[in-house]
Amino acid sequence: MLAEEQIQKIELKADEIRKDVIKMLMAAGSGHSAGSLGAADVFATLYFSGGLNWDPTDPWNPDRDRVIVSNGHICPVWYATLAHAGAFSHELLETLRKLGSPLQGHPHYRELPGIENTAGPLGQGLSQAIGQALAARMDTSGYRVYCFLSDGELQEGQNWEALLFAGDNHLHHLTVIIDRNQIQIDGYTEKVMPVEPLVNKLQAFNWQVVEIDGNNVAEIDKALNKIKTTIDLPTVIVAHTIPGKGVEFMEGNYLWHGRVPNPIEGAVALRELRSLWGKIVSESD
Repeated sequence: MLAEEQIQKIELKADEIRKDVIKMLMAAGSGHSAGSLGAADVFATLYFSGGLNWDPTDPWNPDRDRVIVSNGHICPVWYATLAHAGAFSHELLETLRKLGSPLQGHPHYRELPGIENTAGPLGQGLSQAIGQALAARMDTSGYRVYCFLSDGELQEGQNWEALLFAGDNHLHHLTVIIDRNQIQIDGYTEKVMPVEPLVNKLQAFNWQVVEIDGNNVAEIDKALNKIKTTIDLPTVIVAHTIPGKGVEFMEGNYLWHGRVPNPIEGAVALRELRSLWGKIVSESD
């Protein structure tokens, strides 16, 4: 478990990642704000708590843990996290969505160190992650597979077939992290097509389920440690997050799912993230 000092460092790292996300999206002029900001605490904890077996200096080591991001539209937070981890130059973040850049609007397999899947059409990533987990079992390898899903994706049937398969095959080294932020591009999930009672459904599909505050680093770390003691079932972490976390005018508003801030809005967002309502995040910029 993380000490309080370590938790604070990861919280600060998450806010630095959020600032990068805002800058990237403003430079690109397109992309997805709300989900990227909301998921920053989960990404920061996964990559900087010491629990992920992945080395940016040896990113394709066959024994590495795999991270699959099915909801590829939140790739700005993944790119920023990987840059902070030392996978590639921080300056490259400025090229998001530019022609010829490896930082495309959805991740592309192995275009950058740490990018383990190509995303775009939602609902595909879990099946890819299951394939990785099955390969680990067949090869008697010890790596773990982590798969990020959006809650909106759970409106697609392929995910439920995949969940059924993984539960039936007891893929205990597979962990799914659902970003339960309650929004999608055309509204709030429970108004567009409800997925509740989500926990009961997942348990019925033979998964261990852990519900957490996905913006609380201590809770995220506790959940990530708990899954490593599971020796029978795959695990779903239902991470309740606030879309647009850290930027008051974005928080909880589905309209920011696929929208980016204009220069004035971006300046306000960076000011809020820099001070974090009175807590100084950094002296930079």
